Formats: sequence, structure tokens, C-alpha cells
Amino acid sequence: MASSHRFIPTLQCWSIACVAIWIGATWVVAQERESTLAEKGPEPVHVEAPSQLEIESSIERGIAFLAETQNRDGSWGGPTRTKDLNIYAPTPGAHDAFRAGTTALCVAALVDCRDYSYRSDELIVRGEEWLLKHLPHLRRANQDALYNVWGHAYGIEALARLHRYHDGDEGKQKTLLDEIQHQIELLGRYETTKGGWGYYDFHMHLQKPTAEPTSFTTATVLYALHRAREVGADVPQAMIDRGLAVIRRQQRPDLAYLYSDDMRTSPGFDVNKPGGSVGRSQACNYVLRLYGDTSVSDAALLAWAKRLYARNLWLDIGRKRPIPHESWFLVAGYFFYYGHYYAALGLEELPEESQPQMQDQLANVMIRLQEKDGSWWDYPLYNYHQPYGTGFALMTLVRCVREL
Repeated sequence: MASSHRFIPTLQCWSIACVAIWIGATWVVAQERESTLAEKGPEPVHVEAPSQLEIESSIERGIAFLAETQNRDGSWGGPTRTKDLNIYAPTPGAHDAFRAGTTALCVAALVDCRDYSYRSDELIVRGEEWLLKHLPHLRRANQDALYNVWGHAYGIEALARLHRYHDGDEGKQKTLLDEIQHQIELLGRYETTKGGWGYYDFHMHLQKPTAEPTSFTTATVLYALHRAREVGADVPQAMIDRGLAVIRRQQRPDLAYLYSDDMRTSPGFDVNKPGGSVGRSQACNYVLRLYGDTSVSDAALLAWAKRLYARNLWLDIGRKRPIPHESWFLVAGYFFYYGHYYAALGLEELPEESQPQMQDQLANVMIRLQEKDGSWWDYPLYNYHQPYGTGFALMTLVRCVREL
């Protein structure tokens, strides 16, 4: 009897040890499975590499389109072509934001591509004047439409590029840096109470937005803030940390990203699956890598770049559809050139031996989809869609040019 009592604790210890081993093994398997989900994916079909001449010719045609469509005041786009539109756009504030974001993307693209057209400098100067005049006054349209966040983010991107464009002109660079700092302050004002940024606030309508932060809007802002830091702007680290936390908590094990914070209870919803996330995952993965997050490995970044081309049809089916999210996986047309732009930015993060293959894939898509007038567009948005699509496409295509 005495020996039986001594044996019971031994059994208990053995049971506890077995449970611990099982938990540890399960954790290892789960970690391996998550890693496999993120780092393995469909392989794109081989494409014939466009020649450098084809790429440069396409860039030149895109610049020519921007030259022909720049407004007299130096901006791009406007509230015309209103037939069959299906987007909430309270006037005039929504259009202030659309035009600011569109103009900023065009200016940024022209700076990136300035070596491909003698007309670039003239277009850049006029666009810069418009941005410096109008960006300081950009605000949200009303209590629930926060499209201005996109204008602030792309405005910072353009101003940061202009800062380098004016290398050697300290007076101009100070003016640009001052406005970048002002745009950062405005982004701080429109940061959500949860951290990060969204573009609708249908909740409490407070001075501080109670919007649901979206993964891709937050990634867009964080990339702009990174560019701002590169030219010497002061960006609050706490604001960056809150934005990164938003993206991380919306990250699925396979590195697809939820659309917004309120979808954390439904990560399996179509728009959150890889097919629905393939456009915005490029931005989120790239930005996390940019800020030193080791959760996005080389293999994962490459796998998601390949997925963009192998599953390009999921994005393409949504391209040019007039109703947002009406395509499979609830993809909206305006994710098309957006997703390819951030994939292009991520090229330098890929292993060097993989970059040419990904450049060929990107260039193939861009050249194939260029319109007869030299533009690119993916979603009908008044008269903003062709300029903003062209801006995205040019910044994508110029990163496919290889140094000879």
C-alpha cells in the first residue's frame, strides 16, 4: 500500500511531462505550418522578358499622357465624367482629397521617370506649385469621409521625392520639408483612436476619428512616413509603433492581411483570404520589412510576389468594374495598380537572383495593359482614375528597367 502511494506522484509527473511534450510538439508543428503557408504558394507561368526598349517606350507614352492631361493650375483630375459612379464622395472635400492624392502620385511618378522625357521638368514644377498651395488646406470631407488621409500620405511621398529633386537648393528643400512636417502633423490628427489610419468613420463622429483602421491604408501612410524620415522630417516613433501594431494584428499566418480591424473575428471571410488580399499584402509585407520586422522572411516576400503574378487574374477580374468589391474574393478594381506598385517597391528586398524574374513579370503586366492613349486605369473614379493609374504604373515600370 505504501509503495502504491509513492507510485501516484510518479504517474502524475509522467503525465505532466507527456502533456508538455505534446504541447511543445504541437507548437513546433503549428509554427512550421504557418511558415509553410507564408513561404509556399503558386508559381507564375514563365513570361517572355520585355526588352528594355519596350519598357522605356511604354514609360515615354505614359509621361506623354500626363503632359496632355495636366490641368492649367498644375493638378491632375477633376469631378467630371460622373456617369454610373458608385462611390461615396461628399463634396467638395472628397474631391479635394482625390485631386491631392492623384496629383501627388503624378508628380512622384514624373520625378522617378524624369530621365525619359524632356517635358518632365516643366510638368514637375507646375505640379509642385499646386501641391505646396493646396496640401496645407487639405482636411476631411465631413465627419465620416476621411479620404484626405490618402492625400496626406501620397503628398508626403511626392514632397520627399521633390526634396531630392531639388538637391543643392537649400531654400526650396526647407520649404518642402516644412510642408512634409505639416502633413505629418495632420496625419497625427486623423490617426484613429485604435492607432493606424482608415478612410471612413461611421461610428461616433468625434474630433479624433473612431474609424476602423485598414491594413493597407496604414501601410501606405507608414511608407510615406519612412520616406519623410529619409529627408530629415521628425516622425513620432509612437505613431509609427501604433501603425505597425495595427498591421501585425491584422496579419494572418499565411501573410494575407485582414481588410480592417473589425474583421479580426472573421479572418476566413473572402476578402481576407489570399485571393482577396493579394493586392494589399504587397504593401503590408513590404512596410513591415522596411521597419525591420523579421516575420516577413525573404522566402515569404518572394512567395507573395510570385502569388501576385500566378493569381493575377483575381485582381484583373475586378479591374474596371464600376462597383467596389463586386468581383470574386470581394476584390475592388482600385487595388490593381496599387498592389503592383508596392510589389515593385519590394523588389529590392527580394534576393538578388530573384529580382530579374519579378521585374519581367511586372513589366509584362504593365506593358500589356497600357491603354491606346498611353494611360493605365483600374477603377472609374470621375476624372481621377487615368492620372492616378498612370502614376502608379509609371512608378512600377521604371523599377523594371535594368542598368546596362
